[in-house]
Amino acid sequence: MLITFEGIDGCGKTTQIGLLSALMKEIGKDVLTLREPGGTEFSEKIRDLLLHSKDRLTPQSELFLFESARTDLVEKVVKPSLEKGTIVILDRFYDSTTAYQGYGRLIDLSFVKASNEIAISGVKPDVTFFLDIPLEISYERSNHRELDKIEKSGDSFFHRVIEGYKQIAKEEPERIVSIDGAKTKEEIFEIIKEKVKCKLQNEELKIINPN
Repeated sequence: MLITFEGIDGCGKTTQIGLLSALMKEIGKDVLTLREPGGTEFSEKIRDLLLHSKDRLTPQSELFLFESARTDLVEKVVKPSLEKGTIVILDRFYDSTTAYQGYGRLIDLSFVKASNEIAISGVKPDVTFFLDIPLEISYERSNHRELDKIEKSGDSFFHRVIEGYKQIAKEEPERIVSIDGAKTKEEIFEIIKEKVKCKLQNEELKIINPN
């Protein structure tokens, strides 16, 4: 099973991933948590370039770097792990690219989605949790640390990203669970826990009754 978490910085992804990972281990599941970009030596190098390089990247260069990192992670880690029956939890996946590079950087959405399809090689999440917070809360939660290059992109950019996420969620309601990120971490985790529980039960039923 592949579970992904999406949302702008400060939405609480890291906290919820930690809680879910701990729960899965408690109930005896083999679980692997990863982040995007990252997860392989090559992808971590791209992450550093994207977030900390002093070079000015064009939106298209940024897009292709994200997709290169994603391809490496999918082929080397995600696919093999899923094939072994491991539950993979990803902090960001291709929805981030659609929201940030498509809606945020204003790259043609059909081009972004086509690039995503090439990079993921057919691997898609079983469920995606979108933690939705307004930009003001994101800034409040991030004001204690130094911002990376993308986080310095400005209000207009992030308003487009947020609206992009909402549109993506609207287009795929079966896969994407939208959650008010302003709720307490306990309230958010209850929603996540119930959804994952249902998904696990469905997966087990498929194994017992493959037809």
